Amino acid sequence: MTKAAVFGTGSWGTTFAMLLAGAGTETTLWGRRAEIVEAIDKRHENPDYLPGIALPEGLRATADPAEALDGADFVVLAVPSQTLRGNLAAWKPDLPPDAVLVSLMKGIELGTTKRMSEVICEVAEVPQERVAVVSGPNLVGEIVRGQPAATVVSCTDERAMERLQEACHLPPWFRPYTNPDVVGVELGGAVKNVIALAVGVAVGMGMGDNVAAMLMTRGLAEISRLGAALGADPHTFAGLAGMGDLVATCTSPLSRNRTFGENLGRGMTLAEVIAATKQTAEGVKSCESVLELARKHDVEMPITEVVVAVVHDGMPPAEAGVLLMSRTPKPERYGV
Repeated sequence: MTKAAVFGTGSWGTTFAMLLAGAGTETTLWGRRAEIVEAIDKRHENPDYLPGIALPEGLRATADPAEALDGADFVVLAVPSQTLRGNLAAWKPDLPPDAVLVSLMKGIELGTTKRMSEVICEVAEVPQERVAVVSGPNLVGEIVRGQPAATVVSCTDERAMERLQEACHLPPWFRPYTNPDVVGVELGGAVKNVIALAVGVAVGMGMGDNVAAMLMTRGLAEISRLGAALGADPHTFAGLAGMGDLVATCTSPLSRNRTFGENLGRGMTLAEVIAATKQTAEGVKSCESVLELARKHDVEMPITEVVVAVVHDGMPPAEAGVLLMSRTPKPERYGV
């Protein structure tokens, strides 16, 4: 039987563990907090992140990393992206030698501007063929209630990619597609959070659906430009890991990043929004590293620039809205 260890008992980590267990994969969740671990392991619930959702009885949980990793074919990493490096360094001694390391994280590392798969390769000292990525429009609030969804599984090793696809395929309502373009899949997942913050701000200010559509369309262009500079397949951004994830994250009230931006647009201070946000909105921190990555490659990302200015530099949302609407595009990008 295929075995998986999922590191991170937040909403997406727990949900993905549910999918693995439901698909017949022997799955163990690792968590830092003893009370959540006990609730998952003994009562089959995660009251902090998935209240009211019954977890599969076969899903186990532990606070011991070595126990979770023992014999694992897949090591699934679902911690906040900016904590990955330190956590993975601590877990490295117990990593099974042939396990595929799977990233559920959607962020760019601050300081290094590395994608999560790059951080995993560097810290775990494994080749890229042993690192996979899962991304796409995966709104947890729908998936845990059995509503149909699809995702994208990406790895440069075709067999590893197919094995992971099989391990989380749960017919008829959860369907994983494969795409070997790891760079494009990761960029789509990371940058769409930044665009969702901008859309949320616009919605919170009452700017309407036309502006939201404009920001999503221009946001997709920003993602595509950065992807082209980094060698991604342009077709990726027209699929689930690109446009699909962008639309879901920018339009759904279940989206953390859209909700975060919406609260800013309604006049809440950054400190107030952070205090009211129980889970990580990855775009809040990653917007800085996304912008730094873009500047390294001389890629123009005006929406990302404005998001950084609002979230980190104190620009009032009203001023940001005017700046976005008044920006004159270059002729070759007219209509974007």
